[in-house]
Amino acid sequence: MFGWLKNAVARSNRRRSLRAVHSPAHVRGRYDAAATTEENRRHWANADLLSAGAANNPQVRRILRARARYEVANNSYARGIVTTLANDSIGTGPRLQMLTDDAEANRLIEQEFMAWADAVGLAEKLRTMRMARAQDGEAFAMLVANPKLDSLVKLDLRLIEADQVATPDLAHRLLDANATDGIVFDAFGNPIEYHLLKSHPGDQRGHLSSDFDRVPASAMVHYLRADRPGQTRGIPEIMPALPLFAQLRRYTLAVIAAAETAADFAAVLFTDAPANGEADPVEPMDLVELERRMATVLPGGWRLGQIQAEQPSTSYGEFKKEILNEIARCLSIPYNVAACNSSGYNYASGRLDHQTYYKSIRVDQAQLAVVVLDRVLRAWLDEAVLISDFLPLWMRTVAFRDLPHQFFWDGMEHVDPAKEASAQATRLASHTTTLAYEYARQGRDWESELRQRGKELALMKQLGLAAEASPPSDSANDQTEDEEETDDAEKQAA
Repeated sequence: MFGWLKNAVARSNRRRSLRAVHSPAHVRGRYDAAATTEENRRHWANADLLSAGAANNPQVRRILRARARYEVANNSYARGIVTTLANDSIGTGPRLQMLTDDAEANRLIEQEFMAWADAVGLAEKLRTMRMARAQDGEAFAMLVANPKLDSLVKLDLRLIEADQVATPDLAHRLLDANATDGIVFDAFGNPIEYHLLKSHPGDQRGHLSSDFDRVPASAMVHYLRADRPGQTRGIPEIMPALPLFAQLRRYTLAVIAAAETAADFAAVLFTDAPANGEADPVEPMDLVELERRMATVLPGGWRLGQIQAEQPSTSYGEFKKEILNEIARCLSIPYNVAACNSSGYNYASGRLDHQTYYKSIRVDQAQLAVVVLDRVLRAWLDEAVLISDFLPLWMRTVAFRDLPHQFFWDGMEHVDPAKEASAQATRLASHTTTLAYEYARQGRDWESELRQRGKELALMKQLGLAAEASPPSDSANDQTEDEEETDDAEKQAA
């Protein structure tokens, strides 16, 4: 009769035993970070378990964007870091290299696409998008038709600020159950539609910010880096550095104010007269006007003494360096690049830092190629194949995925070009690399370069000039490297 009661009691006992085994006390005993000490509670007071969407809600992103934009606009270091990152990632812009079996078609597509890219200012727009990702967390662009474009292909790339991609009111949010902050997703999480405000929320022209257009996902480019699963909107890359930027700016202003105070002529009045003496009465904090290069008559019985103000702290340089190190780290930028200061750097440290830095640059470029450039190239080809006598007819029946291609960028500046050239020759001689790869690392197309080199050699032969100078001997290079290694060893020993 009471079997159900016994079973319930048994289940309750099992749950209690499981809680005892997996109690927080056991977790805290193993992991120091999970200990609920007063210090830990203070340090992680703002830690939460919110989802990516809840943590990066529109209000939070609006505040972060505003503060990041303020720092970029007013802080020289923030401006320099964001600009340097965009310049190094984009450079003079990407170059297209087609890899189909039709050499003539490859040459034609490359030529016409790059001409179109120059007409629309693709490199500058990519640079703006890269800066927007650093300070806004994301960048949007819409593929549109521009009839005034000086190109047969009228495709254009219209940049849109992140503030304009939003679901404006509750009514529209209820109608689009799968809409998340201006983006409508299908059941698989793929974007199918974007809500684009017709005017910027911060525009002062008086337009209603609730008016918006529904733009299909096929016409939109959304460039961001998702740090968490389920994250659909970006946050500023410089976000961890925002408090550091503020601290650096406040400390810099304080040091400057102290220097200005120390440079000012400060003085105080002294008297040796007794309390009931003959010195003229002077009220406390009375100001005595002292004009430049003019003698001043002081009250009787008083003399003028100068105050020697202390100079600002000499630790400012070290403080600034450490702060900039932290700021640069969150963006994977070496300190010497972030601070534009290469003092104290040698070849080894410089090469190591730049290798790490350019790895992150190559990651940025690879993402740009997939997220932005492939989308742009596909839209350009879709329009170009419809133009009569513009591209070969066989391209009309070939899918985009069947058109192998790659984008390459400006070459990376090497710390020691001579050593890099020697290493490149070694790689080619040992067949561990290709001409295409080596030229691409320099931001150049290998076929175009070889054709140009062939023309130069033919002309030099026609003019009776030496084709090329002999390279330096390996023994000389080895001797130089041995000397450098010896110097480094002596420095380390000292």
